[in-house]
Amino acid sequence: MSSRRHTIRDVARKSGLSVSTVSLVLNEKSNVAKETRQKVQKVIAELNYHPQRSARGLASQSSGNIGIILTEDHFTLTEPFYTKIFLGTELEARKHNYYVLLTTVGSTVRQTKDMPRFFLEHNVDGVIIAGKIGASWVEYVRDQNLPVVLIDFDFPHHRTSTVTTDNRGGARLVVEHFLGLGHTKIGFIGGDIKHPSIAERYNAYCDTLEARDIEIPTSWKSIDEPDTRTENGYRAAKRMFSLTAERPTAIFAANDALALGCMKYCREVGLPIPDAVAIAGFDNVEAGLYVEPRLTTVNVHREEMGSVAVRRLVEMIRERNDVVIGTTTSVELVIRESCGGRRDLHLGEIATGSD
Repeated sequence: MSSRRHTIRDVARKSGLSVSTVSLVLNEKSNVAKETRQKVQKVIAELNYHPQRSARGLASQSSGNIGIILTEDHFTLTEPFYTKIFLGTELEARKHNYYVLLTTVGSTVRQTKDMPRFFLEHNVDGVIIAGKIGASWVEYVRDQNLPVVLIDFDFPHHRTSTVTTDNRGGARLVVEHFLGLGHTKIGFIGGDIKHPSIAERYNAYCDTLEARDIEIPTSWKSIDEPDTRTENGYRAAKRMFSLTAERPTAIFAANDALALGCMKYCREVGLPIPDAVAIAGFDNVEAGLYVEPRLTTVNVHREEMGSVAVRRLVEMIRERNDVVIGTTTSVELVIRESCGGRRDLHLGEIATGSD
C-alpha cells in the first residue's frame, strides 16, 4: 500500500463522484443524498483520508479559520490575562470545527510593519480582537468584509459586538470589602485610564466612595501610568506613599500586575501587608497565589470571554448576522490574606481574626 497522503481527488476518483460533491459531504451540507453521503464516507474510511482545510472550503467558500489579533505590547506585558482568553477561544473553536490563527500587530494599522498573513491570503472567515487597540484595525477588518468581535475593549462610537467583564461590579465589590473592614482611606492605582476597563473600575471606585461621602486626596489616585505592568504599580505606590505624611490604609489596584508591584514596594520599605496597608487587585492571575500574603482579587472568567466571543463570531459568519451585541461576563471577589481582618473604625488598629 502506498504511504502517500490521500487527497480529496483520490476520494472523488474512487467514489466516482465530483470533488465538489465530496466537499459537500465533508462540510456536512444537507443537500446531499443519503446514499451518496454513505458512499463518500465509506471511501474516506477505506483511504483513511483526513481532509485539509482548503479542501473542506471548496463548497462553502470558507477557510474554516478564525483570526485572533493582539497588540504586541499586550501579548508580552499582560500575557497571563490574554493567554487564558486565547485558550477559551481555542477550546470553543474546536466545538464549531474552526481553527484559530493568532497574530500580534502594532497598536494601529500604520504601526504594523508586516500585515498578518491571514489577511493577505484571505484565510480567515472572521476576526476577534482582544485588548486595547487602535480603531483603524476595526475599520481595516470591516474593509475586508469580515465580521469582528472585540474582547476586553470597546469603541463607544463604533457599532461593534463586544465581550467584556463586569468591571464596575467588580470594583464595587473591592471597595465595599475595604469599607466593611473599616478602611476609609482607600487609594487607587490604575495604570492606563484610557483603557475602557480601567476607566470603568476607576469610576466605580470613585462612585462607591462618593456614595458614602468619603473624599479621597488626589495624591492617592494614580491614573497616569503608561500601562498596567508590575513596575508601574511599584512606581505608583512609591509616589503615593512619599507625597504626603498621611497614607492610605488600603490600595485598590486596577489589575493584579499593578497590585503585585505595589506589594513589592511595601515589602522593600517595611510596610507590612495587611497591617500597615491592605491591598487588592483585579483579574485573579495565578501569580497572586504565590506571593506572601496571597492577593485578594476579583476573578474574571477569561476563558469564558474567549468562548463567548467565538460563539458570537461563528453566529455572525454562518448566519450573516451583523446585529451588534454587547456581552458582559460575571465576576466574583476572591478574598485572601492581603486584606487582613477588620480594622477598628476609630483607632485604626487591626482586629483579631482574618477574612
